[in-house]
Amino acid sequence: MEEIKQLKEFFKIVIIDTFNKEGIGEKLDDIKNEINVKESYLESDFESNGEKRFFLIALDVDKIIGTIEFGPASELICDCTNNNFKELLEVGTVFILPDYQRLGVGNLLLNKMYSTLQNKGIGEFCLDSGYINAQKIWKKKFGEPDYWLKGYWGKGYDHMIWKIRVNDWV
Repeated sequence: MEEIKQLKEFFKIVIIDTFNKEGIGEKLDDIKNEINVKESYLESDFESNGEKRFFLIALDVDKIIGTIEFGPASELICDCTNNNFKELLEVGTVFILPDYQRLGVGNLLLNKMYSTLQNKGIGEFCLDSGYINAQKIWKKKFGEPDYWLKGYWGKGYDHMIWKIRVNDWV
């Protein structure tokens, strides 16, 4: 229960920070919705014992500093890809505490996720982002997205979706 409480606080901190850095910190309903979605993903992991959703957590001693998870492709991804990615797992909830960003924690989590997926016999996954700063990182890492939805979130706020082969990155 203490870990769940700490993870919920982690989501709140990171999501509010992300929205502020994106220049959309005033979108309180969107922030609340994003936090609720991540909390529901976490509950799905616990309720299914990692079968429906599966989280990896980065710790600094006993402090949660990062997360990554996989689960079924979101409705957003399915809709935006005309169900082309419906059968893929989605990797998401890649969040790092602000003080730990740009220190390699995200890469460590992503590399661990690659090996986790590979060990489960999963060869491909999808990943999406509507956050400008995250999109820059994903484009640098994975190249141009398979789907680029210009202005999806409003003028200047695109949504991007990638299909990634695990063996290309392991």
